[in-house]
Amino acid sequence: MRKRYLAGVMILLLAVFAAGCGTKESAGGSSASSKKITVKHELGTTKVTENPKKVVVFDFGVLDSMDKLGIKVTGVPQDNLPSYLKKYKSSKYENVGGVMEPDFDKISEIHPDLIIISGRQRDNYKEFKKIAPTVYMGLDTTKYMDSFKQNMETLGNIFNKENAVKKQLADIDDSINSLHAKAEKVNGKALIVLTTGGKVSAFGPGSRFGLIHDVFGVPAADKNIKASIHGQNVSFEYIMKTNPDYLFVIDRDAAIGQGGNAKSIIENDLVKKTNAYKNKHIVYLDPGYWYLSGGGLVSVSEMVKEVRNAID
Repeated sequence: MRKRYLAGVMILLLAVFAAGCGTKESAGGSSASSKKITVKHELGTTKVTENPKKVVVFDFGVLDSMDKLGIKVTGVPQDNLPSYLKKYKSSKYENVGGVMEPDFDKISEIHPDLIIISGRQRDNYKEFKKIAPTVYMGLDTTKYMDSFKQNMETLGNIFNKENAVKKQLADIDDSINSLHAKAEKVNGKALIVLTTGGKVSAFGPGSRFGLIHDVFGVPAADKNIKASIHGQNVSFEYIMKTNPDYLFVIDRDAAIGQGGNAKSIIENDLVKKTNAYKNKHIVYLDPGYWYLSGGGLVSVSEMVKEVRNAID
């Protein structure tokens, strides 16, 4: 009788131990745990549970990276999603408002384990922190690749995806090195412009889209463009006078669902006098990658491809 009693106790203890060891649950291919890690970011220091199960993501570059890495997402701002991330418009995912107008009530209802924000939400950081641990992963375009890699490494640390991130970044570095070698042989200079509402703004080195010059190595047609998030307002006379050999165009209206007609705006009589037009080197970049989701594992890879194809 005593032996049966002891055996029963041992079985019970083993069951309790097994249950304790089994508290980890699958989360996008990783295991959820109660281990806390400390994440340092531009807006502060945040303690995050490793492999959080419920994640709200406001940055589309981070979203594209999580998708690439197979990490589950609970909530996203569903308006103006890039076309390649349209699956997140499904009812499987919670709509947490807009990138500029978060729905804090909805986010609170989700009870997220982690919220990831970037530049458009930084002013609301304290409000997010009241709801759940919040990590800022904004992209510093003045040091694009360093900032991008740091964000990806942080993502890898949080979700136990360090090796996968390392491989993806190595592949991107290889593609950039190949592009840079091609860019060094380019006979000509480039101008980057963004169109919106019939107006045009230019971006140079150190700017939001300046990685074409700073990282990819394509020479700038004008090195004196003032770097800013919105670019420098320019006229079509300016474009004609600058006479770029390559003209890279980003259509903001198309990105935010307001139609978009960059070609009809850009290809006017003045711009047709440039070398870029004459040599068929006006390049309409994908606004989803460039305007909406820059700084993602997918978007950066595609950005490299677009510029490489343009100068091949």
